[in-house]
Amino acid sequence: MFDLILRRATLPDGRTGMDIGVRGGRIAAVEKDLPGPAGEEIDTTGRLVTPPFVDSHFHMDSTLSYGLPRVNRSGTLLEGIALWGELKPQLVQDAIVERALAYCDWAVARGLLAIRSHVDICDPRLLAVESLLEVKRRVAPYLDLQLVAFPQDGVLRSPGALELLRRALDMGVDVVGGIPHFERTMADGAASVKLLCEIAAERGLLVDMHCDESDDPLSRHVETLAYETQRLGMQGRVTGSHLTSMHSMDNYYVSKLIPLMVEAKLGVIANPLINITLQGRHDTYPKRRGMTRVPELMGAGLTVALGHDCVMDPWYPLGSGDMLEVAHMGLHVGQMTGYDGMLACFRAVTEAPAKLLHLDGYGLEVGCHADLVVLQAADPVEAIRTRATRLFVLRRGAVVSRCAPVEARLALPGRPESVSFTLPTARAR
Repeated sequence: MFDLILRRATLPDGRTGMDIGVRGGRIAAVEKDLPGPAGEEIDTTGRLVTPPFVDSHFHMDSTLSYGLPRVNRSGTLLEGIALWGELKPQLVQDAIVERALAYCDWAVARGLLAIRSHVDICDPRLLAVESLLEVKRRVAPYLDLQLVAFPQDGVLRSPGALELLRRALDMGVDVVGGIPHFERTMADGAASVKLLCEIAAERGLLVDMHCDESDDPLSRHVETLAYETQRLGMQGRVTGSHLTSMHSMDNYYVSKLIPLMVEAKLGVIANPLINITLQGRHDTYPKRRGMTRVPELMGAGLTVALGHDCVMDPWYPLGSGDMLEVAHMGLHVGQMTGYDGMLACFRAVTEAPAKLLHLDGYGLEVGCHADLVVLQAADPVEAIRTRATRLFVLRRGAVVSRCAPVEARLALPGRPESVSFTLPTARAR
């Protein structure tokens, strides 16, 4: 007997009419016409069922703090960093925890059940670290929260940051972070990459660095990151986030750089909403898009994910935790409106980030955790186009969020009574 059966599901790989049987919090069967009985059945009526969304790059310590202590008037990256520096001394643990928990509520309602959050360690109190470790403990039953020790002010540039980073890791932070382009010199940036990768290798931890978040084509710390990854034998355990300088690099250098990244099996995270907003600020026209070379990196075989980065904080006044909005922006900025490109963008907010986070039991195969999302869409492309409503969100086989289908009622002579902005049937591909 199954605890739950989802009937007549469409899967992201195109299979239709599939039943998903759940037992003991895991997927026990995926096949057509699955015989019962089950404690509960949900008829998906042909809608898309997917593993949960995964945000591989976020800043939960600052989320929902927009307007504190003031608004970012210029909207720039540097004013955002300065504003965060003003806010840090005023932070209190209860407020950080409550804002983060509120955001996690949003995330669950959006079908977002795994988040990698960078947490600023450049504060002698390590207040944000303590706060997010508490949040991680509290949300564990319904959301996987992975924390990155992030030296926002530079691990070499900020006095005492290296010791604070080590303390944060000792407290239970999961991943080693960095920001080499924010160090005082290019040499210091390269030295920070080497140092931080060695710490991660010594402790057996993953690495995820803010790397080359700049319009400067000579910001090339990703090359050092790829080299150190190989030197230390950490292939497949290291990720470079942002990499926006690659947008401005000349093609000859990139033709050398991408193969180095492939040799290192480097993970890549682009953040299209924020990259398109913060980069190119010194340009008049034409303005650079700023997002890294997502199609080329995917084409080279690298694991590329798309992250949200910020929601209502000193750097970004918008956002709602919707990873389909992230995918929607990513395919536009990357000019990935071919069918395969759009599917790749859907995978970049589901399968790809799950791989970068090394999530255990993620997927739709038998034996995976029954963490599932039923979307008001017929396929991944329609889900992105409509930013589809999450009809059901399941964690370990239990429904943790549900929403009625979106439908507009019409009063038009000779026309249907309602529209839902989806095609009546899925188109053949």
